[in-house]
Amino acid sequence: MTLVDGEITFLQDRLLKWYKKEQRPLPWRVSPSLYKTVVSELMAQQTKIRTMLPYFERWMQRFPSFESLAKAPSEDVLKHWEGLGYYSRARNLHALAKKIIVMDLPPQTAEKWQLLPGIGPYTAAAISSIAQGLPEAVVDGNVVRLLARLTNDSRTFKNNASAVKTMTPLAIKLLNHDSPGEHNQAMMELGATLCTKTKPKCSQCPVKTLCVASAQGDPQVLPKISRAVTRSVTVDRAWLENKNHLLLYLNSANAHQLAGQYELPSLDSLGAKTPSETPLAIKTRAITNRRIKERIHSGASLRNQKLLFQSEHQWICLERINSITLSGPHRRWVQEFLKKPRLTQ
Repeated sequence: MTLVDGEITFLQDRLLKWYKKEQRPLPWRVSPSLYKTVVSELMAQQTKIRTMLPYFERWMQRFPSFESLAKAPSEDVLKHWEGLGYYSRARNLHALAKKIIVMDLPPQTAEKWQLLPGIGPYTAAAISSIAQGLPEAVVDGNVVRLLARLTNDSRTFKNNASAVKTMTPLAIKLLNHDSPGEHNQAMMELGATLCTKTKPKCSQCPVKTLCVASAQGDPQVLPKISRAVTRSVTVDRAWLENKNHLLLYLNSANAHQLAGQYELPSLDSLGAKTPSETPLAIKTRAITNRRIKERIHSGASLRNQKLLFQSEHQWICLERINSITLSGPHRRWVQEFLKKPRLTQ
């Protein structure tokens, strides 16, 4: 099903009226700026809005401009990102700021935005339309869901990227060239607040009369996107204390997402075998399509093994723990374990 010109105009008008009345008062929408838009878009990659809100507020207090961010030490940048995950976003944002401040003008097209670190097609379209008023259509998961339901597109996409690619021509066709930024935000807002994955609030939708899925079936089953195969990974780690110091492992620049962050050392990095004793704790977490089980072993259980220390292994004074950059889960675990006197060795 495709929308004709009259329906497209109706959709554009209804979307803008709804958005101006119902949009959430998000901090980057208050006194908006190019910098706020760039920061919010990079933070929102792989992160839910409600999760990133306190981080955005703290970030803007510490780094209120491209200039202040560009001049900040990388350790400070990573520290203020700690807990958001996908740390390459912080490094990309830092590198982007350094490039922006030496330009006569920021990029003036979506294509030129994509030449900067961490900026792909979606982010470039969002920045250029929202902050610069350029006619670029934004297509994220929310927009894919909205368009699939509007047109009752029942095709099964092999992954999210395939769905985005397929839906982009329709998003371009529907784009309101008079207000591209507000139109894109309205589309994403509608998907995030009403046209949700489960239990969509169809009765409140401003464009319900155009939605074929709502009229003909169950919109909740759309879009159909194949799920990635989940992989399970187990990592054994060590909890080693010595005279008010904790052994941590500093990930190198080659560690991609975890570069520059500390973690509890893996037994592999120490050249140790998994002990037969019961671990101190077993923690689980998920990263995209990976389910990671991390078994944390006490120093006592490793006492009879010869440990091989590398330059990345560092004894960190417990008083300094809060000042270094730990990966989010490890920060929680370290804080939890330090409250248990029985772990002291």
